[in-house]
Formats: sequence, C-alpha cells, structure tokens
Amino acid sequence: MTPSVTIVIPTYNRAHTLPLAIDAALGQSHPDTTVMVVDDGSTDGTGSVIARYADHPRFVGVSLAGNVGTAQAKNVGIALSSADAITFHDSDDLPHRDKVMRQARVIRNETISAHPCLNWRLSGREPETRIQVGGVLTHHELILPDGERVEIRRTLSLVDDFFPNLQMAAGVPGDWTHVNSGLFHRSVFDRLGGFSDCIEEDREFRNRLIMAGEVLWVIPEILLTKIETADSLTQAGETDYDSPRRIADRKRVWDAVGRWFATREVDPVPIDLTGVGIRSCTNPALCERGALARMTALKDRVA
Repeated sequence: MTPSVTIVIPTYNRAHTLPLAIDAALGQSHPDTTVMVVDDGSTDGTGSVIARYADHPRFVGVSLAGNVGTAQAKNVGIALSSADAITFHDSDDLPHRDKVMRQARVIRNETISAHPCLNWRLSGREPETRIQVGGVLTHHELILPDGERVEIRRTLSLVDDFFPNLQMAAGVPGDWTHVNSGLFHRSVFDRLGGFSDCIEEDREFRNRLIMAGEVLWVIPEILLTKIETADSLTQAGETDYDSPRRIADRKRVWDAVGRWFATREVDPVPIDLTGVGIRSCTNPALCERGALARMTALKDRVA
C-alpha cells in the first residue's frame, strides 16, 4: 500500500509567503497527504491565513501558545502526525506536484535489498537482506532574493561534515541536498528521535541519520523550489550563515561528528515537548489524540 504522508510546514510571521506554500502542498498528486501548518506563535496575519483553509478535509492548522523555534515546531508536527511518513517544507517552499508521490513510492518499495558489492555490515545490515529506506531526498532549486536561480544537485555534499577533503569545487557554499526536502519513514523518528533545538537542526538531523546507518535515497531530479527572501533564516543577519548563533550551532554539530568518529555511538534526540502548548487546532480528527490532548492542556500555562 502507498504510505500516508504528513507535510509539516512550520512557520513564524510568514503570512506573506504561507498561502503559496499551503496551496502547493495541498496540490500534491499523492492522494493520502495531510498538510499540517504549525504556527510558532506568529504575531502577523498567519492566523487569518490558517483560517482560510480550516474547512479543507486534508488540512490541519496548529497554533502554538508561544514561540518555541523551528526545531520544536517540527517536533510538534512529528508528535501530532499519525501518518506512515513525514516531510517538512518551509513556509516559502513550492514542491512540484509529484514530489511526495515520487518519494512515497520509494518509501513503500519492498524490493530494495542490500547488494553484496557494498559493505553493509558497517551499517548493521547483512548482504542480500531487504532494506527499508529511511529517507528519500530530492534535488531542488533555490531562488535567491536578487532573483538568481541556483540548482542544488550535488549529492556528495550530504557528507560535507564528514569528509571536507572531498568537497573541493563544490560551487556556491551550501550547495548540498537539503534534508528538509526529505520524506522520512515513521520508524526513523522512533529510532533516532526528532530535531535538536538549534537553527542548524536540519544539518544535525542529516548527520545523525548518516551516523546511525539509515538508508537515504536521492531522487536525482529537481522536485522542490525554495524561495529565499530577506527575512528568511539564512538571510537575516541574526541567523545567516556567518552569524555568531549559527557558527556556534555548527560547532555543536561538528563536535558531534567528531565524537562519532571516536566512538561510533549515536545518541537519539528524544522529542521533549514539555511546556509546549497548543492554543488551537483546526482539524483535531487528523491528529494523534494523546499528543494533542497533552499539549492543548498546557495552553493556558504557557500563553
């Protein structure tokens, strides 16, 4: 059976870009897709945007009682999703119509096995055994604030934190296949937890997948358009690639890679939503009831 999918869109004060992202997500050709917007305590018109879609049968609008950051907003989506697989889109991402369908077909493929020409025992698998793909990534294009289009196709850069010596002639800095284009099997979160609470959360999660031996499949086609604006995290002065905050987070990520090289141990990141309250939810029937009840009960204490 084709797996059910939740598209989680964390957002904070992006009412001007959010409608296009929601429309593109709801327009996916994969029939069993739910779109979940997690409003991370926005103070602009995001609530009004969510209200426009409240009656859509495949849309969930979750409004948090306070701002908790992108990583925790994604963790809320993981906790509330009851789907077989989850993908994360930014509030300015435009997925191509068949993106999720293409990814879901790989996730459900039961004929993929560990070919003996590769050293599968290093990742805890035996040759000739069936493989459950943990994540399916795609190439994407990036539209910069000045209108320039950059195609992100360099799959080797998935291991840039492990083998910087292989990254020469990489092109523009950051030319790597984004993990937030990925569709991830539910079991990945059961094994490894969710996102670490930092602004390099995608990079940290990507590295943890690699270190834990999860199988990542890359569809070598551009199936997502990312639009960066002046207020995007990677463009804003406080959180851009050269900001002290991001540099500190990057050091934490690199330190974790160093520990792995020394110990070959991978620590899961448990999803801890203590103190994260939900103010409202437009379609609770599409959410995991226990998690929704716990976070809804907290709304008055964290408002």
